[in-house]
Amino acid sequence: MKKIAGKKIDLKKQFPMLYNPSRDPHIIEIPDMWFFMVDGTGYPGDNPLYQEAMQLLYGVSYTLKMSVMKPAGNDYVVLPIEGLWWADDMNVFTEEFIERKDEWKWTSMIRIPDFVTKEQIEHALILFEEKKNPGNFHKIRYELYREGTVVQVLHLGPFSEEGPIIANMHQFALDSGYVLHNKHHEIYLSDPRRTKPEKLRTIIRQPIKKK
Repeated sequence: MKKIAGKKIDLKKQFPMLYNPSRDPHIIEIPDMWFFMVDGTGYPGDNPLYQEAMQLLYGVSYTLKMSVMKPAGNDYVVLPIEGLWWADDMNVFTEEFIERKDEWKWTSMIRIPDFVTKEQIEHALILFEEKKNPGNFHKIRYELYREGTVVQVLHLGPFSEEGPIIANMHQFALDSGYVLHNKHHEIYLSDPRRTKPEKLRTIIRQPIKKK
């Protein structure tokens, strides 16, 4: 990726197909990306594990940006929170079994820009631990995520209205000759604490493969 001296890099603007896609289902290839990740279980609302994950991910991401990359002349916009979702029984994500939401499993994550080196990532992790000394520091990891071919849509509205959107997206993939596999993926472009439910913007992705 070409960096412009003095300019703040915003990957969301550089890659609109990844961060500002169509609201109609479409199939694209996702490049390999590095992420900071934290795993957890249960429904995210009022879940201390989820709040802990947010603190860790934002903490280490802004340490990387402000204490490692910006002094080196590579300023950028921290990317949004993303989530991978799954369960041993995927029916627990349907309204019929919503009372079993404690069985949900997730990985929350924030993308690391491609121009960041492993040495810089490691440096940021050391600085974050030294400065903040979080007792749960061991839960953070960084990992290369290979997602490959996906079907995706941009959902505008509350999370509670995702069901029909996801069903339509899945059917589009099946009708196009694919089968679903791997983990449900969401990218949260809006902050639900500051955005009205009807204005929330969420990218929904599902990895797929040819039948």
